[in-house]
Amino acid sequence: MDPVAAKYIGAGLAAIGTGAARSASARCLDKFLNGALRNPSAVEGQFGRLIFGFAVTEALVLFALLIAFLLLFAV
Repeated sequence: MDPVAAKYIGAGLAAIGTGAARSASARCLDKFLNGALRNPSAVEGQFGRLIFGFAVTEALVLFALLIAFLLLFAV
């Protein structure tokens, strides 16, 4: 296999992680809104967990994007 082709394939596979993390972020918001509509009094206690979930998924997006760029330009 050509090393350049392997580099592009690896970067593409690493970029899939960005879409998966974005999907997890949307699912996190969906579950929060579902719970908030069912029990509005518990929103204040769950909002911090929502923000933490967004922060973790955004970090995963950045890590996956960093790996994809490293595979494209540094290897």
